[in-house]
Amino acid sequence: MAEVHVLGQIQGARHFERNSLFCRWELRTGVGWKVVTGLTEGQTQSDTPSCGNNSCVWAHPIDLHLHTKGLQDWPKLLFEVHQVDKYGRSELAGYGFCNIPSTPGLHNLVVPTWRPRGSPRDRFRQFFLGGSTQLSEPELVCSSEDRYQLSTESTGTVLLQLALVLRNFKSQGVEI
Repeated sequence: MAEVHVLGQIQGARHFERNSLFCRWELRTGVGWKVVTGLTEGQTQSDTPSCGNNSCVWAHPIDLHLHTKGLQDWPKLLFEVHQVDKYGRSELAGYGFCNIPSTPGLHNLVVPTWRPRGSPRDRFRQFFLGGSTQLSEPELVCSSEDRYQLSTESTGTVLLQLALVLRNFKSQGVEI
């Protein structure tokens, strides 16, 4: 079988409203893919930078080994960034996703994030009571279906560094 090795880290985030952030992540693949080793989801620690720095550092490792029979439904990484307020409550800061690169080598990726804007009433409630508008179906983050109907706003970016090793693609008749 053709193999993909993904090694790297979720380096951190930049340009969010608040500095105290953590990130939940998840690997999404199609039916033709099998995870041999590695975690397919996780959560970083919370980082609160000092001195008004507008970026946080997570350095959260990613180590995956995947098998595939074809290129259909190439793997994606989904991100859900949360911000923590001064009372320790977390709320959604943004959703984002990226396709894992399909070429071997070292890749530095910048993943833009967004969040649902909500109605004026939702924004009013959020301003005074906290909380945030979230998707009822997080699958919409990486799906093109119905996403165009969402009212969203840009938030910050997630920084990734991934190294890819591809093995046995030619010998298995899988061409990239």
